[in-house]
Amino acid sequence: MIISLKKIWKYSIIISIIMISCDQNYTPLPRGYFRIDLPEHTYKLSDTTLPYYFEYPVYTYLQSSPQNPNQKYWLNIEYPQFKATVFLSYKEIDNNLITYLEDSYTLVSKHIPKAEDISESLIVDRGRNVYGLIYKIEGSGAASPYQFFVTDSASHFLRGALYFNIVPNNDSLEPVINFISEDIEHLINTIQWN
Repeated sequence: MIISLKKIWKYSIIISIIMISCDQNYTPLPRGYFRIDLPEHTYKLSDTTLPYYFEYPVYTYLQSSPQNPNQKYWLNIEYPQFKATVFLSYKEIDNNLITYLEDSYTLVSKHIPKAEDISESLIVDRGRNVYGLIYKIEGSGAASPYQFFVTDSASHFLRGALYFNIVPNNDSLEPVINFISEDIEHLINTIQWN
């Protein structure tokens, strides 16, 4: 059997490629997310000249709502490190508590198409006269993963919603959402009416 020089050359190149490629063990890595460094929870008191005051994190800052300059008691709690904002909207109650409660529910229900689950937690603190609901909205595409309202049922109504200034991917944001949720719960546990 005669093998041509051309075939030997062809087989030696194929064998060389196979041998070279066998030395490398290429395994694609799963898609990962950046490590997020979370600060230690530390709080300070907000301005007490508002109709309400609370403790908020020292690594955030309070800002009057630029979207609603006519609403002097509306505040934004800015988390620049996480590109997140907790929007606080305050309204005085004047026989319209039902309207505010319905508006809160409507704003939460807008997330139903993207939500996998919406859980509610009742807030009842008779000592501070604070009542309300917390809505935890789960789902990778939900724009606002955490919303709440608190009221004294007679004069004050405060609604809050957490939003991120990025495309929602709550699977990767879960550590930050949990971290900020603790801050919001601290806010709710320290809120006082003036």
